[in-house]
Amino acid sequence: MTAEEARFKGGLKGKLEKLFPGALILESDPDYIQGIPDLLVLWRSKWAALECKADAKARRQTNQKFYVDLMNSMSFAAFIYPENEERVLRDLQFAFGATGPPRLSRRK
Repeated sequence: MTAEEARFKGGLKGKLEKLFPGALILESDPDYIQGIPDLLVLWRSKWAALECKADAKARRQTNQKFYVDLMNSMSFAAFIYPENEERVLRDLQFAFGATGPPRLSRRK
């Protein structure tokens, strides 16, 4: 894992904790099953798996796409990186049925 990926993952965990209060956010062991996504998010009766990347062009390891696709067919899973973070988090909120204050844009 690169330093950029580690920083991104740390910040992402904080955002997930704010979006999903009380969620358990677990990091997978990369040496256990190669390709399993980095984070498992358990919230209420829902779960999601997120594979963190430093940027959209970061190299994907062997089996990562397989496991992200498999886990997405079971619940929710995605590759997440700074360029798509907002979209993935919005999709995750929708998948989890999370409610909270709306994010309204302001007129200029």
